[in-house]
Formats: sequence, C-alpha cells, structure tokens
Amino acid sequence: MKFLHSMVRVHDLDASLDFYINKLGLIETRRHEVPAGKFTLIFLAAGVGEAEIELTYNWGSTEDYTTGRNFGHLAFQVDNIYQTCQKLQEAGVTINRPPRCGKMAFVKSPDNISIELLQKGEPLAPQKPWVSMENIGSW
Repeated sequence: MKFLHSMVRVHDLDASLDFYINKLGLIETRRHEVPAGKFTLIFLAAGVGEAEIELTYNWGSTEDYTTGRNFGHLAFQVDNIYQTCQKLQEAGVTINRPPRCGKMAFVKSPDNISIELLQKGEPLAPQKPWVSMENIGSW
C-alpha cells in the first residue's frame, strides 16, 4: 500500500495556491479542469513522486466547508523548523504554535486547515525569538 493524496476543499483557489506554493513551497504536479462538473482538481506535492494534496475547487460554490473532527492536519518534514517558520511569518502566515521545542510548529491554510511542520531528524536547540528560557523543553 502507498499513500497517494489527501483532499481538501478550498473556497479561494488563488489564496490557497499562494499559501501552498509560494509560502509552503509545494509544487503543482497536475491539474484537472472539469467543466461538466464545474470543479477543478489541483494536485500539489513537496517533490516529484511524493504524496500529494488534492485541492478541490467547486466553481461558484457558496457552501460553507466546516472542518470536522474527521480531518486533523497535514504534516510536512522540513530541514530547519526555525528558518521555515521565519519565512512563513515574513510572508504573512500566522504561526499558531511556534517551534519552541525545535521540533514542531503549526500554521493554518487560508481555508483553516492545520499544517504541522516537523523538524527533520533530531530537534534543533531552542532558539530565540521562538522560545524563551522558561519554555525550553515544553510542547
């Protein structure tokens, strides 16, 4: 068995593509426009051959996509948690859970999907401004 993709419905395709491509650094691997069904499917990945995220955009839909407990978050491994969070913050992304432990952080997409960022390998040493001395070691 091989994990293929996870699908999320998006309200604003441009805002979602800006977040996933320009801010998180994913690449578009393929796209399907389905005029008969009035929807677009865009597949994104961290690299060629990697598991994908399928963004589903229903043209003209006003449906309120609420996030249920059946969907938790998407997770991406990063080379440097602090540099990644700094880059995202500079791009206007709110860091909902800072990487104060050097291992994990959370941000949200424009459609309120939680994105977990995990440090590759061992946690990095605590680093300001992400951690204060009293928070060292806490999750």
